[in-house]
Amino acid sequence: MKRIPACLSATWLFALFLALPLGACQAQETNTQSTASGYSTKSAAPGGTGKVYMGREIAAIMTTTGGSWLDRDTRQEEENSALTIKNMGLQPNSVVADIGAGTGFYTFQIAPKVPEGKVYAVEVQDRFISSLKERQKKLGAANVEVVKGGSQSINLPDNSVDIALMVDVYHELEHPREMLQAIRKALKPDGKLLLLEYRAEDPDVRIRALHKMSAAQVQKELEANGFQLQRREDFLPIQHFLLFEKK
Repeated sequence: MKRIPACLSATWLFALFLALPLGACQAQETNTQSTASGYSTKSAAPGGTGKVYMGREIAAIMTTTGGSWLDRDTRQEEENSALTIKNMGLQPNSVVADIGAGTGFYTFQIAPKVPEGKVYAVEVQDRFISSLKERQKKLGAANVEVVKGGSQSINLPDNSVDIALMVDVYHELEHPREMLQAIRKALKPDGKLLLLEYRAEDPDVRIRALHKMSAAQVQKELEANGFQLQRREDFLPIQHFLLFEKK
């Protein structure tokens, strides 16, 4: 098993503390109550929302107060983002959607790889959007476009994206079913969706359970929404690399 750097556990605990909703620590699991939308609800677990999709409680979103954690100096060493980007199959003219772009950690690494293409930095939180626009201007990244997304839509044109990327984002989507359908529409016929998620199967990945996902759970949810797994890799230190295509 891979060892997690000693400093990582404390950093993760801080970041995930920020994601906890008020009262989450006192909530206890109750019987699941079905809703007409196909989702269900229960009492929220620590770090959770109480909303359940396909047997998985949706995690609470990390707020902009965790932005410094996204840009921490040790992130490349801990996650090996360069290896992820190398394996994305990017072409000079690729159109990429970085969904849940945050501070743009991946966005602005990908942009130079697609000089004739475009990177959509899709984000829902206004403070992150402002930060992304400032960084785009500072770096002169003309092929980066910042897009305000919604809880159920990424607000991109149909059939416009070659590869969509979500890095430790999917488990926090408030409406995963609707978002997957929106992403599917935005992808070109041969478009791909890449998910990176902390490995739930690995006890050495010391992060709260709701902020990790197993490969089996990810595959179950995406196959229910018109995707099929094309490639699974575990070459990253602490995350699954799961590449999907449209069925």
